Amino acid sequence: MNKKRNKMIEFRSNQSRIVVARRLKITPQMLGAIERGDRTPSLELAKRIADFYKTTIDVLFFD
Repeated sequence: MNKKRNKMIEFRSNQSRIVVARRLKITPQMLGAIERGDRTPSLELAKRIADFYKTTIDVLFFD
């Protein structure tokens, strides 16, 4: 697992991918692809994800 995926899964904690994806208004497949690093979210989506996890884009995607 890559570092970004570990971080996103850690932020997601006990919430299922389906629940998080619904709240972000994306498909669970898209969220999984972002977690795996197969897809790069748009700036708008990256901001929504960071806001959802109460962190910054930098911490979530670049640290």
